[in-house]
Amino acid sequence: MTEKNFKNLDEQVEIFKQKGMTINDEKYVKEVLLRENYFFLNGYRHLFMKSREDKTFKEGVTFEEMYSLFLFDRSFRNILFKYLLVIENNLKSITSYQLSKKYGYRESDYLKPKNFTRKPEKQAQLNDLLKKMKRQIRVNGKQHSATLHYVSNYGYIPLWILVKVLSFGIVSEMYSILKTEDQKDIADIYGIEPDVLMKYLPILANYRNLCAHEDILYENKTQKCINDTVYHSLLKIPKDNDEYIYGKNDVFALIIILKQMLNHEDFKNMCIELDNVIETLNYNLKTVSIEKVLTKMGFPLNWEDIRKIERSKLNG
Repeated sequence: MTEKNFKNLDEQVEIFKQKGMTINDEKYVKEVLLRENYFFLNGYRHLFMKSREDKTFKEGVTFEEMYSLFLFDRSFRNILFKYLLVIENNLKSITSYQLSKKYGYRESDYLKPKNFTRKPEKQAQLNDLLKKMKRQIRVNGKQHSATLHYVSNYGYIPLWILVKVLSFGIVSEMYSILKTEDQKDIADIYGIEPDVLMKYLPILANYRNLCAHEDILYENKTQKCINDTVYHSLLKIPKDNDEYIYGKNDVFALIIILKQMLNHEDFKNMCIELDNVIETLNYNLKTVSIEKVLTKMGFPLNWEDIRKIERSKLNG
């Protein structure tokens, strides 16, 4: 196995030069590389390469141009992260309210196995998830200020407090093992069919983690596709082999999910913020077009029109 040797800042700059990148200000480039990490920045090079085979930069590509894509992705990621946290908080609030109302507010009440699905194929998952939640109660009961307050003063942790220390992934998984009627009660609040919400939640949880860990977002593809929606057809997204080419397992698919789960004002504000950073990137791009970036993201050119479409119940 070939080792990857340490490269100092001069060597990192030289690698860019050897691959055909224009370096206008070496001091500035080194400052950025030291602050941002060569490896992370280099992950954005592909859009500026001549081809998959010829892995040198297109003529005229500057460090500043590639760095603008890096900064765009960071801004885009931060905007989506902010609204994913809104979704996370909403889901935790709605779920804890619905289950507490029905099953009680002590963990000895709401964590009873009989409160969840009795499907045989789900029992191993149910048992594992209940163990995870009980572990969170043990671990966080005396560490988190909110849980400590309830343990110290009341001797139990209600679900609406416990969800503060549960990950989005655990709450998402909990939804998948609820009774059918409880899934429906929660999904109805979003105007989504329960099976659709069950598909959406793991995607949201994955994107939430991607954003939190600052992974590359703009060209991310998820393993699972969302089903066709009214938004695909109303935006007139083209098809290839009877499959929509945008909005299935790309970043625009996430936008479609957020359209259905955020309130109107939040979604409008998010779109305005996203459009602003897209416009900034468009100004900074010289050798590639903004359309190429949008294509990588799965964004149709008329993506903003999704703001004008009224939300409707999704069955797909």
